Amino acid sequence: MPAGGHDARRLAAFIRGHRMFKVVGIDPGLAATGIGIVSGRGVAVDGYSFGCIQTSKSTCLSHRLDHIFSRLMQVFTAEAPDLVVVEDVFSLKEYPKSGIALGQVSGVVLLAAARTGLSAVQVPVREAKQALTGNGNASKAQLETAVRRLLGHPSLIRPSHSADALGLAIIGLYRCGGRPEPRVAERGVPGPRCRPSLSPLKRHRTGGSNRT
Repeated sequence: MPAGGHDARRLAAFIRGHRMFKVVGIDPGLAATGIGIVSGRGVAVDGYSFGCIQTSKSTCLSHRLDHIFSRLMQVFTAEAPDLVVVEDVFSLKEYPKSGIALGQVSGVVLLAAARTGLSAVQVPVREAKQALTGNGNASKAQLETAVRRLLGHPSLIRPSHSADALGLAIIGLYRCGGRPEPRVAERGVPGPRCRPSLSPLKRHRTGGSNRT
């Protein structure tokens, strides 16, 4: 007999909690676009990677955007994540050009995700900070500290764009798993470890030493 509605929901929740998910977080930036990748089941992070796509101010805008797009296409194709989480664009009145540049890069990120057949969502920066630190006005340093503690990473995560991207990926993983979002105070388990990989990503996995 078919399972009842309640049993079906419990089964779906069980499968969600035990299936391995992979999420890519992207912190858009014209000079540096942060990439963070986490994989795991529910609240348990199995491995993570991070890196940054950098472009030079001396290069024309169209070529900088093309470089970001091409590199993201490579990452998305190679990693084949379940979800891409992008930091939502914000603009400061004092720096309107920065907001325009962020919008251009965000468009490139979303296009790359669409071209590779991936689902993508945008998360406002305040929402991400609130979820990860409990403070929507947290500084970049506070956010990096929260992400580092959640992952058990042994040293500062640099560049800072990578830490932001990892935070977005962690939020995406928790949402994929149907679990409450992380709180630093709840982390009491050993963190994942590093698995170095192709530039610009540095990979980490639980349960052992780094490997190339």
